[in-house]
Amino acid sequence: MKYFILTLLFSTTLFGQVAQEVAPPDYIKTITFKGNTAESQLPVLKLGEYLKLEFDALNGDEEDFYYVIEHYNYDWTPSVLSKIEYLEGFDKQRIRTYENSFNTLQIYSNYQLTIPNEQTRRLKVSGNYMITIYDDYDELVFSRKFMIYEETANVGVAIKRSRDVRQIKSKQTVDITISSSNSHFNNPKQTISTVIVQNNNLNTAISGIKPMYTLGNELIYKYNTETSFWAGNEYLWFENKDVRAANTGIQFIDLKDLYQNYLYTNLVRHDKPYTYNPDINGNYLVTAIDASNSSIEADYVWMFFSLLLDQLPDGKELHVYGNFNNYTIDETTKMTFNTERGVYKNVLLLKQGFYNYKYVVVDKNGKVDEGAISGNFWQAENNYKVLVYYRDLGARYDKIIGLGEASSVNITN
Repeated sequence: MKYFILTLLFSTTLFGQVAQEVAPPDYIKTITFKGNTAESQLPVLKLGEYLKLEFDALNGDEEDFYYVIEHYNYDWTPSVLSKIEYLEGFDKQRIRTYENSFNTLQIYSNYQLTIPNEQTRRLKVSGNYMITIYDDYDELVFSRKFMIYEETANVGVAIKRSRDVRQIKSKQTVDITISSSNSHFNNPKQTISTVIVQNNNLNTAISGIKPMYTLGNELIYKYNTETSFWAGNEYLWFENKDVRAANTGIQFIDLKDLYQNYLYTNLVRHDKPYTYNPDINGNYLVTAIDASNSSIEADYVWMFFSLLLDQLPDGKELHVYGNFNNYTIDETTKMTFNTERGVYKNVLLLKQGFYNYKYVVVDKNGKVDEGAISGNFWQAENNYKVLVYYRDLGARYDKIIGLGEASSVNITN
């Protein structure tokens, strides 16, 4: 009886656990996860569209990797659906497409997985998914989240300046209108859930917001503060598609075992006037000049970052931040203070391409302040995605019934 109770408690705890993405080890680089876009970003796909995962292994072992796909609820707790209910075919399959790098100083193997494929023929239902990569020893290497939606609801998105006059210069508010001509939403305050994502960063996503009111068959969200984001600033960026010459954002280069690119020392921008500088909202794109296939012909380069800033007080750290590592904060992104030059410095091994990045301050509790260095300006251009989840009364899983997207380039009062 005691054994039964302990097993039941353990199973309940495990079943209700919220899924977290697992960061890769040092030898796994450039995880490019996307749908039908050029640059790597959070994949939000229409049901039936293809998904592409690409990554490099720098250990030179040509080892085998395997993938597993799991379905999740709106809140990223495990779904009750069995594998056969959401997947046609099989997962736990070896990634069969890989090539070794060509004409590069850094040797690596490039792995590519496209879904659907011969083994995993179709994902049947919409909702939250996680793809997990394992090695030959069945050890977890890394995982990534993605979403699949159906087009059964219309999602209107409008970006406004903050309605809170105290933050009107530093925040942006997302207004949402959800409607459907095909179906009626039963008890929407219980069955409808929304997630708002800024610049493809799930770490700062806002969820759990219910409709403010209903107008006919339209659900209206016009909150003052609940759907507001810090506006941030345009991302800094560099391009090193020609590894042998200083390009945009790069001050000078050097060659040792690998090429080394030294970026211009950046300045604090929170106290400077806002300047529009087009970016790709934190994403990146692998590219190399005169390369017919950048996936295997782009080389790896040591990128040297520096920021002119007084030393932060104890308990606060400075990090490099962007989608190049899925907005992960760890020891590799931590900047160290150089007392002789009065600057923070860091070096990262990155594949050639076009990269967006920014500097953020992290406190001892792990809270990220994206505006401490860059500032927050209502004019900043940001991308917003709104995912609408629906679980009808008696249903067993959360569908994503619509996707809305907007840019703050057209922001209004």
